[in-house]
Amino acid sequence: MQLEGKTALVLGAIKGIGRGIGLALAGEGVKVALTYYDWEESLEQMKQDFGKAGADHLVVRTNLLDIDGISSLVDRVITRFGRIDILINNIERGGWPVVHGAYVREQWDLEMATTLRAKRWVYSSVLPHLKDSGDGVVVNISSIAGLIGRSGPAGRFFNDGYAAANRAVSSFTETWAREAAPEVRVNEIMLGFFETRHGPHTRGWGLLTREQRNEIIDHTLLRRIGEIEDVVRAVLFVIRDAPFMTGSVLRLDGGYMLGGEYSEPMPRGVLE
Repeated sequence: MQLEGKTALVLGAIKGIGRGIGLALAGEGVKVALTYYDWEESLEQMKQDFGKAGADHLVVRTNLLDIDGISSLVDRVITRFGRIDILINNIERGGWPVVHGAYVREQWDLEMATTLRAKRWVYSSVLPHLKDSGDGVVVNISSIAGLIGRSGPAGRFFNDGYAAANRAVSSFTETWAREAAPEVRVNEIMLGFFETRHGPHTRGWGLLTREQRNEIIDHTLLRRIGEIEDVVRAVLFVIRDAPFMTGSVLRLDGGYMLGGEYSEPMPRGVLE
């Protein structure tokens, strides 16, 4: 996809990974519509960052849990830019780390309403415009919690509801890829531990002991926490450089999923 002149709707763009993706797209000449709801203390920095980027942008405060308001959000984007070519489906609650205790019912419901329901209704509202584009892209952002649940060192973070919701995102990805083809590609980037997602600077990380944090890093083949730039590069690849990829899940976890086992070198063997 040629990015310059396209329009992207980036959910959850006030800070962290969402803001990083939005800024990268703006840097490529994409017009960006950026949503936020909370984290008001980061709003001024967000506005400054996108102002410096120089791209045409629209910042919208919207509660994506209000399903009836999603069509109004989409209408605002269309009124401003006339099209939507890219959807970065970055909305989620962020889990209720196990170190905070078991789910209460309200948190469980909020998890499902954010990570699943909001993603689905934003997608369905944007789909006609993506199809009109003729070369639309959806990138669903999810978590390896959907694969590993509450097992291993990561289990201290990934509560049951968060894991279940993220596994369901992959079902969405496959269904939407079928539904949206051939005009729209739908792919998913499944994240491991990142500096603003599950890792440092997120709730729960500071409640782990140093040994527990080290267990997570030691379980990761690349022996580090992911950075926002790692996600940005993957997103740009999916959008710009993978025109034949749809319905796929790109796991971006530094090898966490493989880190629990090791491979020994090949032996010399007994036969010459």
